[in-house]
Order: sequence, then structure tokens, then C-alpha cells
Amino acid sequence: MPKENSRRGSSRGHQRRNRSCSRTTRAELSFSVSHTERLLREGRYAQRLSSTAPVFMAAIIQYLAAKVLELAGNEAHNSGRRLITPEFVDLAVHNSALLGGFFGTTTISQVVPARQ
Repeated sequence: MPKENSRRGSSRGHQRRNRSCSRTTRAELSFSVSHTERLLREGRYAQRLSSTAPVFMAAIIQYLAAKVLELAGNEAHNSGRRLITPEFVDLAVHNSALLGGFFGTTTISQVVPARQ
């Protein structure tokens, strides 16, 4: 006679645990939603903050970082280099019309701002 399983009602693989899932994971982002929310609250930019504002802000920051790195990677590739340096980031930002206006007054470390 086979030995009975003490957990007769449940079989492996069908049992689910209620694990908490972070907002960053739920939004499928790399930038931390909680960290963004903390910075928004500490910055006192508004009296009230909706629950979706830090998610949206983290998504925007992630998109901008990906776009800048993509353009800087293209600049490095066009120059025959394998590493992205601050010079390539500066070239990418200033050669892009959209990013050039957005980062117009920003100084990138170790790079003299491009003259226009």
C-alpha cells in the first residue's frame, strides 16, 4: 500500500503564494518607482502627489536615459570606438534637436559645452 501524502489536497505547481510585488516590477521598469516617489515628496514640488505620478516619472527618466545612451552608442560606433565616453554623450545630446533643447544648459562632466 503506497504511503499517503500529508498534503493531500494540494499538488506541486498549483500552490501559489501571495508574494508582494514592487511597483517597479509591476511597471516593468529599471528605475525605482519608490526612489522617484521619495525624491518627489522631499522636493515639495506639489502639496499632493498621485499614486501614478512616480511611476510615470520613473518611466520618463528611463526612456530619456535609454535614448541618450542609444545615441551616444551610435556616436561611439561611428567614431570606431567601443566605449561610450562623456564626449560621446555630449555629442549625442547636442546633435539631437529634441535632446539639445531639453539639455541645452546642462554641463556634462569632463566636457566643455559645445559652442553653437
